[in-house]
Amino acid sequence: MALTLTEKAAKHVQKSIASRGKGIGLRLGVRTSGCSGMAYTMEFVDELAEHDQVFESQGVKIVVDPKSLVYIDGTELDLVREGLNEGFQFNNPNIKDECGCGESFNV
Repeated sequence: MALTLTEKAAKHVQKSIASRGKGIGLRLGVRTSGCSGMAYTMEFVDELAEHDQVFESQGVKIVVDPKSLVYIDGTELDLVREGLNEGFQFNNPNIKDECGCGESFNV
């Protein structure tokens, strides 16, 4: 499988990288956190690490470390707007349970 971005998410990331003035893509990952076990991480990538996996979706490079890939393989990142709020939504097919606040998940 792979990691993908919706068209809206990709345009937002491309615009952010351009305004930042540097970067080769977006790093997605997970860390231990919250009441359900894991939380997503997201940051810009300026250089690749030795074991990084790189996917390309909608013209954006998505970088993920092998340990995180186990938990987020097949995930689609979308940009959603709810009222006045706008943010990224992870559509992860591996999730078995999420906490009530939406901050963490487990697989």
